[in-house]
Amino acid sequence: MNNNKLQCLDYIKIIFLVASVILFVCAICKYKGEGITYFFFTIMSYALLFAGFRKNALFFDTFIGIFFWLGFWLKLSVRVAFMEGKFAIQVGNFDGSGASFNQVLLVASCAFLGLLAASFIREKFLFSYPSKINERTQHGLFVFYTRYRKYILIGFTLLFITVAVTNAHFGIYQRGTIPTTILPYGLSGVYKWLLLFGLASFSAVILKFEFTGTKKTSYPVAIIGLMECLFSNVSLLSRGMIINTSALVYGVVVGVKRYEIKSNLRYLITCFIIFVVLFVSSVLIVNSLRAVKFSGIQAGQAGQASQLLEQTARSTTVLFLDRWVGIEGVMAVSSYPDKGWGLWRKGWQEKFSDKKISFFDINIIDSPYKNTDTTKHHFISLPGVVAFCFYPGSLIFLFACMLVIGIFASLIEIVAFRLGGKNIILCALLAQVIVFRLSSFGYVPGQSYLLLGTIIVNILMIYLADKFLILWFKRKGILNF
Repeated sequence: MNNNKLQCLDYIKIIFLVASVILFVCAICKYKGEGITYFFFTIMSYALLFAGFRKNALFFDTFIGIFFWLGFWLKLSVRVAFMEGKFAIQVGNFDGSGASFNQVLLVASCAFLGLLAASFIREKFLFSYPSKINERTQHGLFVFYTRYRKYILIGFTLLFITVAVTNAHFGIYQRGTIPTTILPYGLSGVYKWLLLFGLASFSAVILKFEFTGTKKTSYPVAIIGLMECLFSNVSLLSRGMIINTSALVYGVVVGVKRYEIKSNLRYLITCFIIFVVLFVSSVLIVNSLRAVKFSGIQAGQAGQASQLLEQTARSTTVLFLDRWVGIEGVMAVSSYPDKGWGLWRKGWQEKFSDKKISFFDINIIDSPYKNTDTTKHHFISLPGVVAFCFYPGSLIFLFACMLVIGIFASLIEIVAFRLGGKNIILCALLAQVIVFRLSSFGYVPGQSYLLLGTIIVNILMIYLADKFLILWFKRKGILNF
């Protein structure tokens, strides 16, 4: 069965490399700038991508490589090769000339180099995951889970269904909308945390205990984790179910090896098929709901069913290429005439408001959201962390920013591993949350501490819950060490 896994992986690698070479050839033939610049950009993009899958990579390395490959190299290459270098998302003053393209790719390559440097510095001087994790951790939480497994799984399922349904009904937190219900005592923030990654972190803890406790894979728990992602993302009106789910799945794949868990190809294929079905379903459902909510289409009215289907199909098609933030933000910023430290300072001074579009929309691009009814909807454009760190116009500063960001994000993942009970699956989830924030960076950047603080609190909650349960079970005579 292990040979079958290796053969499948080999086939996937071959298909990926062949497709990449074909796309590279098509793009470089139509690239308006210097071919050597596009070639160097390709080398840096793939170096960052493959570095995330090397033996001593952290999950941050993996997800930053994937997100940036999708948002930069793949998007640019497809649009240059097959769409005459035209982009669906606003690119500001970018004129499409060869020199302008070269500048954009130089900026992106410089950022990738900074992240690669941070990754290898971390590997050499700070930390790498152990190849095997055999010792049992989080004794308090583990005993609690094994004693009350059935009730915990039922309770967790009821919890994420309740949170999703009440959020959808009351409009507490949904993407692109103004909240219609503000809960007291900060409970709206609790809902936001649960829906974004709090519930998924519970899934990560459950999955780890399930696998390490029995040393084998479990279909019911995997399905519960996938269903949580489906319910939460539909409730959020988000088409990003693949984000949290892919983190959990990849964490499981890595964890199976490091925890020495028995698995088989049938299990992995079955879970993958279930994931694909649920993901496609979530995209179609959310696109239909967004078409009704944001476009004013009434699904129940005669004659509008075809309009709803057309809008859903259009949104779904564009989603797979253009939802990844990246190259357009760099295009807009690199062509902006007033780059400098003043722009950098103003970017950091942006304040949150449901009633206006972003600093990036107002100052750097011709925003498609300028005429949006901000009493009902809250749409913004995002530059991404690479474009934002190029506001001063300095490549040296951009490289330094990416170096610091890479090391700092790695430190958070290390803390998650140390305090989170050496939970590989949880580390994968939290690393993905950080990477997603970085790739979508640029709106109210000064409030990034809220997300970082929530991640730290999330880790501490798990750590303290374990310590409390250890003390409790010791007093009950259940634990004797």
